[in-house]
Amino acid sequence: MISIEGVRLERGGRTVLSGLDLTLAERRIGVVGANGSGKSSFARLVNGLLLPSAGRVTVDGLDTRREAKAVRRKVGFLFQNPDNQIVYPTVGEDLAFGLKGRGLAKPEIAERVAATLNRFGLEGFGDRLVHELSGGERQLVALAGVMILEPEWLVLDEPTTLLDRRNARAIMAAVAAMPQNVLLVTHDLTLLADFDRVLVFEAGRLATDAAPAAAIDAYLRIAG
Repeated sequence: MISIEGVRLERGGRTVLSGLDLTLAERRIGVVGANGSGKSSFARLVNGLLLPSAGRVTVDGLDTRREAKAVRRKVGFLFQNPDNQIVYPTVGEDLAFGLKGRGLAKPEIAERVAATLNRFGLEGFGDRLVHELSGGERQLVALAGVMILEPEWLVLDEPTTLLDRRNARAIMAAVAAMPQNVLLVTHDLTLLADFDRVLVFEAGRLATDAAPAAAIDAYLRIAG
């Protein structure tokens, strides 16, 4: 469970988010809002990439301010642009990177890398150079790099924005098959039909918190 209590966020002397009090426990939660509404900043609060200026955010009782490392083990984050996430030149090296700090033996790391590549339809990609991959393949590699660490939550910040429809469908199919709780920030309202809950942000505040149909209707009214 993620708890957000009395949270306000300021950046560069400007209030980005305010008046946030909510609990996140549903398996699939969508987050929508216009550009500049605060939705991406909200997503970054959830795993400690941003820290609240007031109030607190906890994940299963772990405070993002005091226990950031433990929080990030529980909450994985996928950026919109995979190039902001992938660090190593080959796919296999990049997936192995996150496991090296876990004290695993090399054979176990190799086994988990191979299993994760297979899981995401990337068999045989271990030695491929990342810069030679398509945008959709790079996003799958970035997703695999997050999921190899087995987080309990996955936060995705507009993961399909830079992809064509085929690759967007591949990413969302992979996400749909996951047992983890998912928090998805998106402009694509069609992705949210079967979600449990949708949060609508407007001007730094939570404007609507409802089931998908009601939340999307509210967002469309706000967006005009």
